Amino acid sequence: MDISNRGVDDEAKLADRNYIRWDAKGVEKIAENEEEDIKAVADMINAIQKAQFNNHRHCFSGTHARTQGIIKAKLVVHDDLPKHLKQSMFDHGAEYPVVCRYSSEPGDPGLDDRIPQPRGFAMKVFNIEGDFLPGGVGIPTQDIEFNSTPALDLADAKTTRDIIDLRIKYGNNQSELYKHLEARPDTDLQKFRDTVRNTHLESTRQYSQTAFRFGDYVAKYCLVPNSATQKKLYEETVKPDADPSDILSQWLQNFHRDHNAEYLLQFQLLEDLDDQPVEYAGKVWDPEKYPWQTVAALVVPRQDSFDWEMKNFWEDHIRVDPWHGLKTLQPLGGPNRLRRVVYPASSALRRKMNARAEVNVKNMAEVP
Repeated sequence: MDISNRGVDDEAKLADRNYIRWDAKGVEKIAENEEEDIKAVADMINAIQKAQFNNHRHCFSGTHARTQGIIKAKLVVHDDLPKHLKQSMFDHGAEYPVVCRYSSEPGDPGLDDRIPQPRGFAMKVFNIEGDFLPGGVGIPTQDIEFNSTPALDLADAKTTRDIIDLRIKYGNNQSELYKHLEARPDTDLQKFRDTVRNTHLESTRQYSQTAFRFGDYVAKYCLVPNSATQKKLYEETVKPDADPSDILSQWLQNFHRDHNAEYLLQFQLLEDLDDQPVEYAGKVWDPEKYPWQTVAALVVPRQDSFDWEMKNFWEDHIRVDPWHGLKTLQPLGGPNRLRRVVYPASSALRRKMNARAEVNVKNMAEVP
């Protein structure tokens, strides 16, 4: 298993760059009316959940409602990282047990896999030690979530409020929705989700989209498929006229039954606030200017990726929340402040409508 970064010379150059501290002036700037916008978004997400309840007679999360697979793995951190990458839980060599979920991003659990949309990946990392954020006190996990698009279309609280309002009003009429999206300055960002490459999830790179504290610094992170088999699967795309509506979960089951997998967990550090905005998540941080640097590997053994008991337990009881974790990995920026309010509100409605308690699993033994 190779999780090395670049050569010695490149590594030295990366270590000497001027990375911005997480508590530097200007890293976070709360927008006017943000609290009001966030409250409105929480209400709209609950409205989406209630609409889906009417269709399915079961309440799901407001986003990432469709489970494509759930796997158990381990996160391996090597002890030979350069000093600037020895941050937070990555400051020493370790192996952490992890449970992960593949998903489709929209709030409809019945969404046809043949429809191109962003896909998600979420991790609960166990056996974490340290000083936890208020929401994660007593829960020794680090929750980490990803999306298959590097930029977040719901780029800040105001944008999120406007876009979700449009999706609620015109989500069943794409031509009308596009008419409103094309009147916006961020048209390309908002329409991109409908043009994503619909490929095998095991070959799909995943991104944090938003910024996080990374020990002393600020970073975004990504998850990169690393085995030869995973990389080759990128050539395999969904065939709308030939493949079944659950093709993505079928592909995952077939892959994980027969193959091991490995992903590289990489971080991209903040160096220029003007070019790498923290408050606006709709801009990609240019990887040519600000390279991705490997800190760990996610190692996945062969297994059944669609266990019914685990799927139902996750959907009925588990919440992945980036505010459940270490202070040294604190979520930053407006989209993450929004999640701090919206995620608990979405979870609370699910528990109420399904009569299922939230379960904050603390170790792998508590996962079916």
